[in-house]
Amino acid sequence: MFPENFLTLDRISPNSGAGSKKRILEEVGALLASASPGLTSEQVFDKLLERERLGSTGLGQGIALPHARIEGVENACGALVRLQSGVDFDAIDNRKVDIVFGLMVPQQATEEHLQLLAQLATLFSNEKFCSRLREAGQSQNILELINQFEGLAQSA
Repeated sequence: MFPENFLTLDRISPNSGAGSKKRILEEVGALLASASPGLTSEQVFDKLLERERLGSTGLGQGIALPHARIEGVENACGALVRLQSGVDFDAIDNRKVDIVFGLMVPQQATEEHLQLLAQLATLFSNEKFCSRLREAGQSQNILELINQFEGLAQSA
């Protein structure tokens, strides 16, 4: 189960016009930074970019999961960006990415980081979920869909 306030309406961008990997990471960085007072979008962007340089976080099937552990962050949080059109993200299947879920966790939260990545990877490997996510209207619909599918995964 995701932590309380892991994803909130103000950290969902349902119709982003970002047209490059860099712009996407900047947008995700700004959304994630909004969850942690004293953290700037540039700090988060730098950490996301640092991780991305180790290897693409493009999972395939149009999904990317950029993530970072950051000093000064108290709670894990997520941000979701749904793109108007697919963007090259160096994904393992070379498919353009149109859904990006950013994850930020405290620097010392190694185990929590891995558990959340596994949960998110499981969630986004569900084709039915991804299809419905692409069709969902606004931020509220997206949040409800994620909570619904995440709850189903926990009860399975």
